[in-house]
Amino acid sequence: MRTSEGRRPEGGPGVREEAGPDGEEAPPPVRPAVAPARVTWQKLTLLPLLLIAVLLATWLWFEQADLDALTRNALSDGRVSKALWQHIELTLISTFFVLIIAIPLGILLTRGQVSRATPVVMTLANIGQATPAIGLLALLVIWLGIGRRAALIGIIAYAVLPVLSNTIAGLRANDPALLEAARGIGMSPVGVLTRVELPLAVPLILAGVRTALVLNVGTATLATFGGGGGLGVLITTGITSQRMPVLVVGSVLTVALALLVDWLASLAELLLRPRGLEAGP
Repeated sequence: MRTSEGRRPEGGPGVREEAGPDGEEAPPPVRPAVAPARVTWQKLTLLPLLLIAVLLATWLWFEQADLDALTRNALSDGRVSKALWQHIELTLISTFFVLIIAIPLGILLTRGQVSRATPVVMTLANIGQATPAIGLLALLVIWLGIGRRAALIGIIAYAVLPVLSNTIAGLRANDPALLEAARGIGMSPVGVLTRVELPLAVPLILAGVRTALVLNVGTATLATFGGGGGLGVLITTGITSQRMPVLVVGSVLTVALALLVDWLASLAELLLRPRGLEAGP
């Protein structure tokens, strides 16, 4: 079928945009912006590759190093893996107790009359972190005796503050108009807390948890002075026996574990952040 002269079939390449009221062409439709990926490939790969390279270089150095009998004895029979596993256990257990103490306490301190106790509780939490970790551990050992319990209590007391303060700050930073609107549509106080307040406070809370995790990895090296084990055993053995390879192993593994924990926490911080709080492009 032929079309009339000067016209092209509908949908053909010569079709022009519909003219506006002033004879100008209408602007093209705006396409919705595509949300950027939460986790980029650089975030996923750069730090793990760096840690692998450092650990590989350390292993190659040990392969060609001339180790004496004392050094080999300190690093043999699974002592390194045992110390590493003890360190991971100390970090995970202490972080678990920090979360179940600090987050509920932070929520409680933003509710009604209980909020009046916030200055007192924050002062106590500040004392726990302001006290030198080795001094706090020594006092706990005198009180509780040598063992893992004293080390765990010291690590927990040292790491409560960032999670507690960030929980309180995140809940107090919520817009009162949003909370009033939630109450206005009939939400119960528990519903407002769980569906509005906590999701909005998640970024700050996760930042506090990330800080606490890294603090716990570092503080756990002091657990050896209270009989708690961990990578601090290798570090103190290397210092007291003046064996550099033992000291290097303990130090490198501690640094690598701290960086790995921080990387995993940063991924969790990105993935658990509510999408509604993400900044636009």
